Amino acid sequence: MSEEENKAIFRRYIEEVWNRTNLELVDEIFDRYLAHQPDGPTLERGPEDVKRFVGEFRVAFPDLRISIDDQIAEGDKVMVRATLRGTHQREFRGMAPTGKEIEERGFSLFRFSEEGKVVESWDSYYSQLSLLRQSIEQELHMAREIQQASLPKEVPTLEDWQITPHYQPAREVGGDFYDFLELANGHLGVVVGDATGKGVPAALVMASARSMLRAVAQASNSPGDVLRRVNDALVTDIPANMFVTCFYGVLDPSSGTFIYANAGHDLPYLHRDGEAEELRARGMPLGLMPGMGYEEKETTLHSGEAALLYSDGLVEAHDPKGEMFGFPRLQGLIAEHGEERSLGDFLLEELYSFVGEGWEQEDDITLLTLRRFASLS
Repeated sequence: MSEEENKAIFRRYIEEVWNRTNLELVDEIFDRYLAHQPDGPTLERGPEDVKRFVGEFRVAFPDLRISIDDQIAEGDKVMVRATLRGTHQREFRGMAPTGKEIEERGFSLFRFSEEGKVVESWDSYYSQLSLLRQSIEQELHMAREIQQASLPKEVPTLEDWQITPHYQPAREVGGDFYDFLELANGHLGVVVGDATGKGVPAALVMASARSMLRAVAQASNSPGDVLRRVNDALVTDIPANMFVTCFYGVLDPSSGTFIYANAGHDLPYLHRDGEAEELRARGMPLGLMPGMGYEEKETTLHSGEAALLYSDGLVEAHDPKGEMFGFPRLQGLIAEHGEERSLGDFLLEELYSFVGEGWEQEDDITLLTLRRFASLS
């Protein structure tokens, strides 16, 4: 094969295999070959290995595009300098999805046989991917620190009440948060929220929303008004295409009165008389549009009743067949077992039984139970 013919084969490999996912062409270009890796041993590879690698990459970066910047041929070797662009949307070889658009420049060198088959390869992208993995791990560590620092250090102790939070992070950092706010007249503010996205952006938005809630809640005893003010403040600061769902309620421990409002968050459940009632209140997520109003509702928790606040990491978990845990299942479990003092632990056991062994948690899980006991006085 001539140098020009080998260059043409390499171009077809980039354009058809990588940019158009024409994996049938791999069998024409590759036989058994030696793959030299900068940060590892030389390995013997074949067409199926190439297909697997391309497939993994295309799943993780669905909009992947490789453009050839330069191409040089000498003898039986062809070197291509290229730029890889794509959005990291799914897990790739241990790297949790970041939602980021990446742009990586590197080179690949192929040595061809006389029949036009690749017999050796050298690729700088393996080193690039290693650096990308380190960068993602550092970002996730930073996001986790922000998230952990934003969680309450202590759980309030109230006479005749049991307050039980549970936060279980996933490998991917989301924007889950919960909080307790000490208010005037001995009232307690209770918050559960979730900022969209992953990594540092979600953690920063979550921390910002939490700080605003804490500040505004001291100036207003109305949950609906608090969410309205926080929404208007967030709209000007939040990045495009991001928002925060949030449920905020104010509990009067002495009477059991619970006044609440909801900014697009999953509906909490109230266990009462063997049923699980939804605590409904209308409202858009925070940070989407200015001037939003938030419906305010009121209920009373009587002795023996409990309310469960949670994030979508529980209901959106999937079993090995792809079935979702779902709201109906959660509501049924609360109706039947809502009197259990360790309701959160019970629900997690049901979740683990549902998803089975080897489950990879998809999102953070937050559970917060408010339970009122019979007064001994």
